[in-house]
Amino acid sequence: MSSTGAGQGPRKSKRHLPPSEKYELWVSVLTGQATQGEAATKYKVDRSTVVTVCRTAKQGALDALAASRPGRRGMSLEQVRLEELEAEVERLRSTVTEQAVALHLHEGKARWD
Repeated sequence: MSSTGAGQGPRKSKRHLPPSEKYELWVSVLTGQATQGEAATKYKVDRSTVVTVCRTAKQGALDALAASRPGRRGMSLEQVRLEELEAEVERLRSTVTEQAVALHLHEGKARWD
């Protein structure tokens, strides 16, 4: 007799789903076409794999929606953040330049008086 655990059947070998099947699995669970258990059986994976795929897909969708901005198609969250930071650097550079000019004029004017 093999020891596979108390009351458990033999362990399933790991099956790696391609992205297209993960998407189909997620959509079927999301739309109610299949329960998590039914999807696990259909795709021959453990139910915890279905839970992980659904959680990952949900987070990916939320990240993509958070990164989307009107008129900025196809930009990743990192690209959007980089663009925001570059705009902030430019704003700060402009402020420092204005302050330097004002200081120069103020000190220069004091010397000419």
